[in-house]
Amino acid sequence: MKTCREPAAVSFGLPASLGFYRLKRFLDCLFAGTVFVLCLPLMAVTAVVVWATLGLPLFFTQARAGAGMRVFTVAKFRTMTDARAPDGTLLPDALRQTAATALLRRLRFDELPQLIAVLSGDMSLVGPRPLPLATVAGFGELGRMRCRIAPGMTGWAQVNGNTRLSDEEKIALDLWYVAHTSLWLDARILLLTLKTLVTGERVHARHLQEAREFLSRRLGAETPKSRCGG
Repeated sequence: MKTCREPAAVSFGLPASLGFYRLKRFLDCLFAGTVFVLCLPLMAVTAVVVWATLGLPLFFTQARAGAGMRVFTVAKFRTMTDARAPDGTLLPDALRQTAATALLRRLRFDELPQLIAVLSGDMSLVGPRPLPLATVAGFGELGRMRCRIAPGMTGWAQVNGNTRLSDEEKIALDLWYVAHTSLWLDARILLLTLKTLVTGERVHARHLQEAREFLSRRLGAETPKSRCGG
C-alpha cells in the first residue's frame, strides 16, 4: 500500500509541456503588471489607512517556501499589532486588528504588494498559498508535493472556504489543484476569488469531498491529521 512518503513524482502527474508553464508565466506577468499599475492609487490609500491606524512599519514581511521549497520573502500590508497576552503569546488575530485593517484583510487589499512577487517569478497569480518553510516541512512529503509549483496570491483552497477550513482540508484542496492545474482552472479560480470578495467565504462541500477522495486514491491513505491539522 502506498503511504504519504511516496515520491511526489510517482503520486502526482503535472503538465509535461514546458509551453504550459511559459504561457502561465507570460499571463502572470501580463495580468500582474496591469493590475499593479491600476491598483497603485488603491495601494496608496491602503498605506495611508495602515499608517493612520497602526503606524509604522507599513509592511509585514516573512520568509515563505516557494516552488521546490526555495525560500523567498513575501510582503503584505501590515494589518495587525504585536499585542501579546501576559504570558508573552500573541493575542488572537481578531484582537490585534482594527475595524479598518479587518476590512483590508476581508477585501484582500493587504495582499496587493504580492503582485511584485508575481512579477519577479517567486509567486504566481494562482497556486497554493505560500507558507513558512517550517509549516511546509511539517507536512512531510505532502508539503513537498504542494511545493511542486509556484505559490499563488489565491488558490483552490481560498475559494473553497479558506479560513473556515482546517489545515488538513486546505492541503487536500491544494494537492488536488497541483495535480489538476490548467489555465482554465486558473481562470475559474480568479473569477471565484472575485465572487468570494463580494459574497464572503463559504465551504464548498462537494469540492472538498472530491479533493479528499482524490488524495485517498492517489496515496492509498488519508492525510494524517496529526501532521496536517484538523
